Amino acid sequence: MINVIIVDDEPLAQDVIETYVEKMPELNLVQKCNNALEANEALKKHDIDLMFLDIQMPQLTGIDFLKTLSNPPIVIFTTAYPNYAIEGFELDALDYLLKPISLERFMKAANKAIDQIDLKNNEGTGVTADGEDFIFVKADKKLIKVKYSDILYIEGLKDYVIIRIEEGKRVITLQTMKSLESKLPANLFKRIHRSYIVGISKIDAVLGNMVEVTEKGQKKHLPVGKNYREELLKIINKNRL
Repeated sequence: MINVIIVDDEPLAQDVIETYVEKMPELNLVQKCNNALEANEALKKHDIDLMFLDIQMPQLTGIDFLKTLSNPPIVIFTTAYPNYAIEGFELDALDYLLKPISLERFMKAANKAIDQIDLKNNEGTGVTADGEDFIFVKADKKLIKVKYSDILYIEGLKDYVIIRIEEGKRVITLQTMKSLESKLPANLFKRIHRSYIVGISKIDAVLGNMVEVTEKGQKKHLPVGKNYREELLKIINKNRL
């Protein structure tokens, strides 16, 4: 069962989403919150998996509230204002529903969240008998073991990530970059861009705002975002002559 809270200052909007939640047996509505402060208390008291979050609310907007959370649940924004979409997705929101919300559109977003939570619950990390680190990812309706040492880089693509493996292989899985990044060992992998995580040992060179890796015998250049450059340079400088 997936625990849900609804955060909206409009009672009618709350009721619409509540009605939709009740139509999906996988979802369990824990609480309806009128503002961000109530939602903050709900997150402290309950184990919440999914939050339907309005943006325009008194005291604290949904976007500003999400920025305060260090370990937020999956978030689906609900709003009457389309101009917040880009900022919402930059905060790794799973989806962005425009009011009035149809049942069809709600179910599409909710099913996306259900798939992601199911994927998270079925993932695992561990160590093999010979000491090699690995992660299991759900792809092609099965759990696939991927060794850390085989990963060149990881590329984000909307609701999916592509794990690029040596010899030109790849694994595509329903996952967010933020979620996958949290599961990977920080000493082996570094996020260098909103859409890229690279294996540190696979970096051949750093050229300005690009890192170079070798993929299928060819040089591949990955962009380095300005918000990630400083941390990358710290790693590079530790091993610099």
